[in-house]
Amino acid sequence: MAQDTIAAISTAQAPGGIGLIRISGPRAQEIADKVFTARSGKRLAEEKGYTVHYGRVQDEEGPIDEAIAINYRAPASFTGENVAELSCHGGLYLLRRTLRALYAAGARPAGPGEFTRRAFLNGKLGLTEAESVMELISARGEQAARAALAGHDGALERRINAVKERLVSAAAHLEAWADYPEEDIPEVSNDELRHLFFDAERELDHLLDGFDAGRALREGVDTVIAGKPNAGKSTLMNLLAGCERSIVTDVAGTTRDIVEETVLVGGVPLRLADTAGLRDTDDAVEKIGVERARKRIQSAQLVLAVFDSSRRLGEEDCRLAHACKNVPAIAVVNKSDLATKIDYTYIHKYFKHVVVISAKSGDGLEELSRAIGKVLRTAEIDPNEGMLFTERQRNAARRAKESVQEADRALRIGMTLDAVTVSLEGAVAALLELTGERVTEAVVDEVFSHFCVGK
Repeated sequence: MAQDTIAAISTAQAPGGIGLIRISGPRAQEIADKVFTARSGKRLAEEKGYTVHYGRVQDEEGPIDEAIAINYRAPASFTGENVAELSCHGGLYLLRRTLRALYAAGARPAGPGEFTRRAFLNGKLGLTEAESVMELISARGEQAARAALAGHDGALERRINAVKERLVSAAAHLEAWADYPEEDIPEVSNDELRHLFFDAERELDHLLDGFDAGRALREGVDTVIAGKPNAGKSTLMNLLAGCERSIVTDVAGTTRDIVEETVLVGGVPLRLADTAGLRDTDDAVEKIGVERARKRIQSAQLVLAVFDSSRRLGEEDCRLAHACKNVPAIAVVNKSDLATKIDYTYIHKYFKHVVVISAKSGDGLEELSRAIGKVLRTAEIDPNEGMLFTERQRNAARRAKESVQEADRALRIGMTLDAVTVSLEGAVAALLELTGERVTEAVVDEVFSHFCVGK
């Protein structure tokens, strides 16, 4: 347990109704008592945990604000240490002045994620649970929040442990059989080992496959709306944004640069870019916008290719279809409220997902949302089952899978069981690193460096 006591503002660095300062460490109550005076006259250092006190905070210059102090005693606190929390009015001046008073009383400033780090080091939560804390804070939608909460409740750790425990059991059995030949230890059959390797690799594959879809829920997806002039790109942009972000007119070439907006569609944050209409033009400014649009199509994580159903396909429509051949894309056939002239056979030739909508009325928006979920594979995710959140976790899971594959290959080509055991131990080591049961100080530093101060 750390010997020093830390303090930080744990609410947002902006004015609010309430602001909270957290103090954690062996001297938490002693330091809080130098700044906080309870109206009852009681001292936090003499009170039990889970008690609440009303009073004032002050520094050497005098009173600062009214405050509520909540007392926690080790180990029954978030960090596993003695903790005191002071809730004041949420003015930044009041909070910062109170924090300075705590520093003067003997606390030191908390580093990024230091409260959660202490909770991890004191065994209050695992490393994957700790990492899910920041995912909860930064969640942009319901699906991402549910996934983060499941991770915080240990869903990912339980999935990893289920794989790890079977591998540990097999490795221990192999070692015991090799080291104590005089004992009556049954030999593990090759069929049993192959079945174990198959199950472990399948579960790790499932976890790894869900990483990109999970990242789409957490971080959002760079999405380009592309099409020829007057196909309805800007109308679609405004429909998804829920407000008028792009200018909509019957004049071709109205959108000359990229208009951007972040929206939530089917629980997935889309970083939308409404691009200039794709066409050949002599207008120098519009020409630049068209070139930018073509480049954005190639770098996008998702393309919403908009086609006008009331017109026959033109050269630019065909060029757009070809450009979308190797990128995740949905054909959005717009203007379903008008007579149809488009060749759907050609569209289906280039796009697996085709959605017919009227961006003007909103008809077909739900179908578009479902198609986005299928393309990004977010529709396959169960947020409650536990998923990989970070590159660190993915890298550890990937190394575990590679070690399992090595063990399987060693078994199939007839290598000794010692070689199989070495690969099994490599898989176990990677999974222990993933959950934080066997992790270096450098890895811990890297994990918590991404946290905000106060958490």
